[in-house]
This record gives sequence, C-alpha cells and structure tokens, in this order.
Amino acid sequence: MRPLQIIRKVVATILAISSAATIAYSQSQYPSNLLEQKGNFSAGAARALGQPFQGVTTSDGIIQGLFPVKSTGQQTTLIMEAAERFLATMSTADLSRVHFAISDPEWRDWSNVDVGIFPRRGISLEEMNEDQKESAWNLLAVALSAEGLEQTQNIMKTEQTLFEVNGEPIRYGTEKYYITMMGIPSPDNPWGFQLDGHHLVINYFVLGDQVVMTPAFWGGEPVYADAGMYLGNHILQEEQNTGLRLMQSLDSGQRQRATIESSKVRNDQVAAANQDNLVLDYEGIKGSDLNSQQRLQLLNVIRSFVGALREPHAEVTMEEIGQHIDDTYFAWVGESKDDSVFYYRVHSPVILIEFDHQGPVGTLHKNPAGVPTRDHIHTVVRTPNGNDYGKDLLAQHLARDH
Repeated sequence: MRPLQIIRKVVATILAISSAATIAYSQSQYPSNLLEQKGNFSAGAARALGQPFQGVTTSDGIIQGLFPVKSTGQQTTLIMEAAERFLATMSTADLSRVHFAISDPEWRDWSNVDVGIFPRRGISLEEMNEDQKESAWNLLAVALSAEGLEQTQNIMKTEQTLFEVNGEPIRYGTEKYYITMMGIPSPDNPWGFQLDGHHLVINYFVLGDQVVMTPAFWGGEPVYADAGMYLGNHILQEEQNTGLRLMQSLDSGQRQRATIESSKVRNDQVAAANQDNLVLDYEGIKGSDLNSQQRLQLLNVIRSFVGALREPHAEVTMEEIGQHIDDTYFAWVGESKDDSVFYYRVHSPVILIEFDHQGPVGTLHKNPAGVPTRDHIHTVVRTPNGNDYGKDLLAQHLARDH
C-alpha cells in the first residue's frame, strides 16, 4: 500500500472513531426518557394550540363587556422605550426567532416545565451578549414592580440549586429563560413580550396605557435553599402566608363552605400551561359571605400576586378586581394549621389565582415522592372571560381600527 493511501486510511479511521464518540456522547447527554418527556410535552402543546382561543370560563360561558378599551391615566412610555432598546440590540438572525406578530400563536406556546423537556423560541439570557442582557433586565425592571423583579430573580436562583442537587445542565440553569417580542412597541398600537422558562412565565400585553400581565406563572423548587451558591434563597412566602391567614380567619361554618377537599394528597393546580380554554365553575366561599375584615384579607391575597406588576398598573388592576369582590370565590384544599400543605384558588369574573403545594420533582433527595410539600410551589394568575394575553382588548382594537 502506498504511503498516501496509508495516510488516508488512518485519517478516515480517526474520523470514524471521532464521529462514533460524538454520537455516543450526544446520546449520553440527552437520556432517552428525557426525550420521551420532551415529546409528550410538545404533543400536549400542539393539541392546545390547535384549539381556537376562547379564554377561561365557567360552564355559563363568556361574560361580555368586562374589559373596555379605555385610558388608565398611567404612562407606558418607559416600558415601550425599554422594549425598543432591547430590539435594537438584536441581529437579524436574533430577530427572526425573537420577534412575532401581535396575534401570533407564540403567545400561547409556553410551559412552566424546564427547557430540557419543553423547547422555547426567542433568545435566552444564557445566549445573550452583555448589551442584550442589560437591555432585557432593564425591560423587566420597568415592566415589573421591585417585588416582582426580585421574585423573578429569586425564582431563577432556584434553578442553580436544582443544578447543584441534580446536575443535568440541559435542564437547569439560572439563565435558561427566553424572551420573545410580540408586535412593534408603540404608544397607540398593541404590542407585548413574553418571558418563558422553568417555573417562571410572564405574558405582558400593552395597548395604549393599558397593561395585562396574564397568564403569569410563578413557582419554584426548592422553595428554600438550604445549601449551595444561593443559600437562604426563599420564594413565594407572602403568597403562601396571606392565603393561610385568610383561611385561618374564617369561622367553622365559613371554613366548611371554603373547603372543597379536606385532605391534600395530590397536585391540584388546573389552570397552568395548555389550559387557555379551561372551563372551571366557581367553588368555595363567596366574597359577599365574608365580613369586612375578611374581604380586606382576600384583597391582600390577590395583591400579593398582582403586586408583581409595576405599581401604577397594579393599582388599576386591583381597582378592577375590587369592583367584583362580592362575586369573588375563595376555595381551599387541605388543612389550615401553621405548617399545613394546601391548595387555594381565588376566582371571579376578572381574576383567577391558584396556589399549590406540589409533590417533589427535583428535591427527591429530601422529600418523599408523591407527597405534596412546602418545598415545591406552583402559582398561576389568569384573566378569565377572554382577556388572557390581552386578547379581548386586542379584538376590540382590531374591530375599531381595522
């Protein structure tokens, strides 16, 4: 065999070995069971997106006229300018996966599970350069309240703790959160953005000076970091404690009406991802059956969630919710001792909130499988009767101006 032939054969052998090693390495990095989960979540999202949007309703159907297009008297200029700065940092390649039309189905294509089992569009904080990352955080800072921004950062920190406990770099990381932009930032026309990642989803719609920040998902595991880089990190305690205080304030008759199940034995949340058209009837005790102090406590529960929105628009939203306080229902699952695990729901024509202590997923080293724990919390906030993602406002705008 000639020397040149020998060299070619050696090179070919090396390339074949290298290729085989790469394939084996790739397969070991993405376990087959994780790929199966990924397929299942993609199929669930596809089924949901195949249904035309209606919104969360009761079995009586949509209540019309709840969300008029109007002036709130609160400026959205800072949010618009921050969004424009963020878009200006994007290359054309970035824009092709970040920027969508205001009516694009991308709004609805979100999930609270990790990126390893639910792929996202947009650009992640992990991929951004420093200018992009700074502008992304600036957008969140002006769109959210100080409390909302801090909670966003703390939920991201739980991902570091999950990584320290479980490894799995495909799934866990503090910057595996993706931003997409819908529509063109404008003082008059509708636009918005979405932040989507594990245990944290914010849909933010803007029309003039009106803002809708639902669906919004806030959660995390572990709720308290007892070791690692973010030792002491704690999330969702106000939401947990205000709900429990309201339940403990009820007399025995009121508690009986509020309680829909006395034992907390499973995950009870029903309005998370893929549930844009959920039909959910009112349960629990009605606001009109609470005394004045208890109604204030109910408003405090709601405020602990709505308060993640920037202050002026949070107050506008609370005023709208307060107009329906008599028709706001509070429902409970589980016991109401100081250390109980529980689920609660707040439900009215204009707000749906769920708080749920869930079974462990990433903390099985310290929490028994299948048993709800205070160390894993899911919450979701929605606007029933068709105004999640600002869809009702958008429809009115399009009917009027187009």
